[in-house]
Amino acid sequence: MSESLRGGVIGAGVFGGYHARQYARLPGVVLSAVLDPHPERAAKVAVPLGGRAFHDMAEFLDAVDVVTIASPATHHAEQALAAIAAGKPVYIEKPIAVSVAEAEKVRAAAAAKGLVVACGHQERVVFRAMGLLDVPEQPLLLEALRHGPPSPRSQDVSAILDLMVHDLDLALVLSAAEPVTAEGEGRLGAGGGWDRARAEVSFDDGFTALFDVSRVAPERKRTMRVVYPSGEVEIDFMTREFRNTTPFTLNPDFADTPAAADPLGSSVEAFLQAVRGDAPRPVVTVEEAIRALDLALAVEQALEEQPQEA
Repeated sequence: MSESLRGGVIGAGVFGGYHARQYARLPGVVLSAVLDPHPERAAKVAVPLGGRAFHDMAEFLDAVDVVTIASPATHHAEQALAAIAAGKPVYIEKPIAVSVAEAEKVRAAAAAKGLVVACGHQERVVFRAMGLLDVPEQPLLLEALRHGPPSPRSQDVSAILDLMVHDLDLALVLSAAEPVTAEGEGRLGAGGGWDRARAEVSFDDGFTALFDVSRVAPERKRTMRVVYPSGEVEIDFMTREFRNTTPFTLNPDFADTPAAADPLGSSVEAFLQAVRGDAPRPVVTVEEAIRALDLALAVEQALEEQPQEA
C-alpha cells in the first residue's frame, strides 16, 4: 500500500457521505472513490472531496486501498466479499450482514487473506470515553431505550438490525456472560418489517438486558440504565449526561473528549491504524460484530414466535 491510503466508500447515501468526509479529513488517507448505482449521487459525494465517482465495482476496487461499505445492509456481505477478494481491508457499517452464514463467509475470507475487517458499532467509542468499559463489576440489569421518528433509510432491515443491534452490542461488551434466551414482542410496519420491538435477553450469569426500540416514534429518545451490585448508571444520550451511584469513577466531561465528540471518526481512525499495523485491532472486530448480529437475529426469531402488539 502507498504511504497515503486511498479510501473508497460504497454507498452515496447519508452514511456514505459521513464516511467519505472522514477519509477526506483524517491524516494518512485520502478519499479516492465513491461507488453507487446512481453515478450522479456518487459524484455529488466524491467530487467536492477530491474523489471520483464509480458505478463499476472492479474499477472502483482498482482505485482504492481500503473500503468502507455504507450501502443498504442487504448488500453488505456480497460487497465485503468482493473487496476482500481484491485484497482490500473493509469497514462495514452495522449490521455486518443480514445472516450469520453471510457474516461467517466474510470472516473466513478476511482471515484467509490476513485482512482487517471492522464493523461500525461506534457506540463503543462513547462508552470507552465515559469509562463504562473499565467498570470492574459485572452488570445485573441493563435497560436500553432507543426511539426515533420515521426515516426513509435502513428500510431493508427491521428496527432490530437497524437500531437495537447497537444496544445488543453494548450489552455484550459490558458483560462477560453469554446470552442464553431471548424473548420479545413487536409491531410490524407497512413494509412487513419490525418497526417497534421490546426484548428481554437473559445471560448465563443471571444478567438480564431489556431493550425497547422504535423507528416510528414522535420524537427521538435514547436512554440506558445499567445496574451493578454496587450501584447504577443512568445515561441520557440526548443530553449526554449521566447519573452514577457506583463507587467507580466515570468521566462527567466525556462528551467533550475528541472520541465522544466524533465517534465515527474515532472508529474509522482505529480501523486505519489496524490496517497499517499501528493498532492490534479495530474498535469492533468481525467476530464481535457477528455476536451482535447473532443475538439480533435471535431477538427477531423470538418476535416471530410471539403475538404482535395491537
